[in-house]
Amino acid sequence: MAKQKPGGLVDNIKTIFYAGLIAVGIRTVAFEPFNIPSGSMIPTLLIGDYLFVSKYSYGYSRYSIPFAPNLFNGRIFGRMPDRGDIAVFKWPRDNQTDYIKRIVGLPGDRIQMKSGQLYINGTLVPRQAAGDYADDEQGSRTIARLYMETLPGGLQHDIIKMYEEGGLNSTPEFKVPDGHVFAMGDNRDNSSDSRDPGGGVGFVPVENLVGRAEFIFFSVDGWAPWWKVWDWPFEIRWNRLLHGIT
Repeated sequence: MAKQKPGGLVDNIKTIFYAGLIAVGIRTVAFEPFNIPSGSMIPTLLIGDYLFVSKYSYGYSRYSIPFAPNLFNGRIFGRMPDRGDIAVFKWPRDNQTDYIKRIVGLPGDRIQMKSGQLYINGTLVPRQAAGDYADDEQGSRTIARLYMETLPGGLQHDIIKMYEEGGLNSTPEFKVPDGHVFAMGDNRDNSSDSRDPGGGVGFVPVENLVGRAEFIFFSVDGWAPWWKVWDWPFEIRWNRLLHGIT
């Protein structure tokens, strides 16, 4: 006579437990999903973009693990970001809030803004005018200037600007300390980033890096009320699905 197997409830509990372990493992060592709640990275990333971040790109720190348990310091298999990477990191002020910005400064670099333009190690970072950018992300239409910026090393990416003076458009020269990076938003006049060491982000410890943004897997502009189910398909930005991030 065949031996009777245990009841289905125990098997279901085991399945859920194993599935949870696998999900945590994937989020820790491979990819983790994030969504974009603010416009600081416009035009590269839009509010409502959902993206995958590779956790292995810079190695692993305590912040690679859910809830960031204090198991170890520094990074395992650590690697510095490349200049121009778009990275998710923990806000240095609380080590909990997720931020996403572009890494423009590496340890030892000198970073400064002069009249709205970026200087790295005393050299102007070239930018080329690319027309106007219409921003409808905040519920009202705003026109900004679109530029293509070329970072040292040759990476080209878009930024938007509305002003050349005021705010964080002119700063002291910052020297990036060892073990830190300098991060900025592509929406240069609407980003709390490393240009503001007092109330913003300041220098980002390498240990706080969570991973590198790789591609957008879903995007929705959220213009319809939640109860208008029939409008949900029209909110999806189909042209941004599976869109690589640079």
